[in-house]
Amino acid sequence: MNGIRKTALAAAIAGSMLVGGVGGAVLYAATTLTASAASPSPSPSSSGSSSSSSSSAGKFVPNEDPAHEATESAAREAQENAGQVPTVP
Repeated sequence: MNGIRKTALAAAIAGSMLVGGVGGAVLYAATTLTASAASPSPSPSSSGSSSSSSSSAGKFVPNEDPAHEATESAAREAQENAGQVPTVP
């Protein structure tokens, strides 16, 4: 009788480990997919789009006024040309 109990206990432990492993893998895959879907990579936009549609989409639009451009540093202008929000004064 003692051997049957040991076998049943071993089967219960193995089953719980299997269920826990599969559950953990599913949760890990779900969080990995959610994280990658939450931060999509920016896609380049066509140069033919109007400025009103790009500003409504939340895209950064640099100030290309000649008076403003004269006071900008080269690093800031490079960030603007790359489509990034400038972090350099």
